[in-house]
Parts: sequence; C-alpha cells; structure tokens
Amino acid sequence: KVFGESFYLVYVKVNRLSNSYDEIPIMISDRILDVTEDLTGQEIYVEGEYRSHNLHQDESNFNLKLFVFAKDVYVLESSDENSKNVIFLDGYVCSKPIYRKTPLRREISDIMLAVNRAFGKSDYIPCVAWGRNARYAQNFDIGTNVRLIGRVQSRKYKKRISDDHFEERVAYEVSINKIEVVD
Repeated sequence: KVFGESFYLVYVKVNRLSNSYDEIPIMISDRILDVTEDLTGQEIYVEGEYRSHNLHQDESNFNLKLFVFAKDVYVLESSDENSKNVIFLDGYVCSKPIYRKTPLRREISDIMLAVNRAFGKSDYIPCVAWGRNARYAQNFDIGTNVRLIGRVQSRKYKKRISDDHFEERVAYEVSINKIEVVD
C-alpha cells in the first residue's frame, strides 16, 4: 500500500504454441481494476512496464523479482490470438552476453539488459536469444543500446539448497524474436 493505493500481485496464464503456458506476474493497482472480482478464465489485455526488483535474502544473496507493472488493464470480449504475450524493450547490455549450445545443439545467448525508466531508475531484464539472434548478440559490448521484440516466458527449475534438499522455483526471462542495435 502506497499513499492509500493498494497493489496486488496476480499471475496471468498465457498459452504457448507448444500447448504449454507461461505464468506472468502482474502488479495491479486497485485503482485500475476491481481486484475483488474473480476473472479466472477471462481474457485480459495488460499494458505496462516490465520491472525488476532485488529482494535481498541476506547480505550476499538476493533474488531478482520480475513483474509487469500494469498501467492499463481491460477485460476482453473476444480473443485476439495475434497479440498474446508481446514485449518491446529498449535498453543497454549491462554484462557480456553468454553464448552457448543446449544439449540438443541449439544456439543460445543470455543477455542482461538494463532498461531505464523515470526518476533515474533502471530495471535489469534477463533475455535469451536463439539461433541467428544468439550468434548476432554474442558479440555485443557492454553498453550497446538494443531494441527488441519478444515474449515474457516462465520456466520452473529446482534449486539445490543442500545435499538432500531442493526447492522448486520459477525463472522469468524475455525470449527474443527480433533484436537490433540502436545507433
């Protein structure tokens, strides 16, 4: 709650072409949507900013939390299959991209993008490029300004806590469809 405005974290399920789905965290103000209304199964349109927040667990460990900060939310009357899960980012490469190949020999580059927003703040967004885009991105220098179009994806993984204890977690990243360097 900030200055009398309450914010809620909800998860929106977005189907993939592969018949699996992504669960995208959305931060919504009670001033733009009645959060007491059950919208389970409804199609919604969300427009906002993809933001990051470092959640410090102790002095040396932190957990990067990613979410869409909703500016507008509409309940849709009909489905628009062409506009599902699209994100546009304009930011700066903030660490050297990591190029590698998956066990199935698919090329991938991991890119950490710093996206500036108002009041001198920045969000750090992990992105992945595949195939030709991975080869293109592997040589980006720190500070390179890039624009990209992609989708927010979620994936579950198991984090080893101790020798015999694992914790299931969810990682969020932007899967890049198109990327270009801004001159």
